[in-house]
Amino acid sequence: MYSKHTLLGSITRHLIIWIMIAFSLFPVVWIFSASINSTNSINTQRLIPKSLTWENYKNLFTDPLEPYGFWLVNSLIVATTTALFTVLLTALAAYAFSRFKFWGRRMMLLTLLLVQMFPQMLAMVAIYLLLYKIGKIAPWMGLNTLIGLIIVYLGGALGFNTWLTKGYFDTVPHSLEESALVDGASHFQAFVHIILPLSKPILATIFVLTFIGIYSEYLFASILLSSLHKYTLGVGLNLFLSGQWSNKWGIFAAGALMGSLPVLIIFILAQRLLVSGLTRGSVKE
Repeated sequence: MYSKHTLLGSITRHLIIWIMIAFSLFPVVWIFSASINSTNSINTQRLIPKSLTWENYKNLFTDPLEPYGFWLVNSLIVATTTALFTVLLTALAAYAFSRFKFWGRRMMLLTLLLVQMFPQMLAMVAIYLLLYKIGKIAPWMGLNTLIGLIIVYLGGALGFNTWLTKGYFDTVPHSLEESALVDGASHFQAFVHIILPLSKPILATIFVLTFIGIYSEYLFASILLSSLHKYTLGVGLNLFLSGQWSNKWGIFAAGALMGSLPVLIIFILAQRLLVSGLTRGSVKE
């Protein structure tokens, strides 16, 4: 065996790294090439287009029949709201499971884990009928509403995230809260001023993972939303590929790249906290 510090080992590691980088970036480069290709068709797509144009990006925001701006804003509203409420609710639930002893605690944790084993899509008919009934009483949170879609997403995001957050809270020393309680603080004050500041990595991880998952979700949004201006980004972009898809491939590629920017920005901003949040809670101290 050769040492990892040898020239051959260094060259091998760098070669593997650059191959993986090229493998990861190739789809992005290909989509960008399609977005500036004047032929606007997948049939004649090349990595380096013969003629370039930026009209596809302009058409995204000028075509009234396909309101890309509404789709992007709707996705940001749904994903951000769901992620924020997921962080809030999972933090409260995880704190209760981590710090308090009460009857049925273990059974509830196992139930959360069991429910997560079944895909949410299995309950699609029940969810659709539930929102249909709710819409008759409160139309603002029934079918074809962003609030109704957010509620559905929240139901599917709490189980796993509660387990992940609880594992992280278990690593926070109890002595810190006990000191605060001795000084006269309540459990809620200790949670807000001690636990939450120390748990920024896991909270950022939950937010980013939830945001990415909801932002790119298509199936539930396509079933529960029916109005053109209520579509999320995934559902709206599908319109570019349905029917005369070969004539709108460039616009679709441009929309996909523009839509990926919010995810890229959020990931870059939270990158410092992600690794700690994903690894620290996986081992109980």
